[in-house]
Amino acid sequence: MTTTVARIKKAGKHFEIIVDMDAALKFRKGESSDVGAFMEGDAIYSDSGKGFRASDKDMKQSFGTTDLNEIASRIVKEGEVQTTQEHRSEKKEQKIKQVVDFLSRNAIDAQSGNPITAERIKSALEESGVNIKDVPVDKQINEIIEELSKIIPIKLETKKFKVVIPAIHTGKAYGAVNQYKEKEDWLNNGNLEVVVAVPSGLVMDFFDKLNSVTHGSATSEEIK
Repeated sequence: MTTTVARIKKAGKHFEIIVDMDAALKFRKGESSDVGAFMEGDAIYSDSGKGFRASDKDMKQSFGTTDLNEIASRIVKEGEVQTTQEHRSEKKEQKIKQVVDFLSRNAIDAQSGNPITAERIKSALEESGVNIKDVPVDKQINEIIEELSKIIPIKLETKKFKVVIPAIHTGKAYGAVNQYKEKEDWLNNGNLEVVVAVPSGLVMDFFDKLNSVTHGSATSEEIK
């Protein structure tokens, strides 16, 4: 077990709690709902290092309550959980592996059209110095490809589709198609027609999300 500090600043005041790092991170990501699993002790501090406890007045003013569990939950969810260097290094390696796995399945050599080995991709990542963020790979892949293309000839292997989204669902569905959109056309009846280029490995995920927000009412056809 690694004990650490979770903290937040609200209404100009600092609040801290002592937590089990792994349990707090699971709670933060929604993998646990048990406040007691991460709490170490039963106090909200203004400075945990000095042992200064936060006053009821400050807690009430900042959180609208003095309930320990409610405040601890909000500190972990909305604030910062301090992590160790070992944990940060492990998370970074995991994210690099996810990117390498994704690109080795979905990217090709832009000049030859051949697959690119995982070793070559990882070497290019290191050489490019691209900043891999702690967000889903598909949310940052275009930025990563842009940096890698300065080192090696690389492009994503994609499939193109024409998708028509009924007017009633365009608000929610726009976010699902926007990052892959090449062309859009708003039809007279309010429907949205878009041409998207989706990485081959994300096609099923793309349509799962699209069907979820449109309740299966969007239509599509592949463009060869």
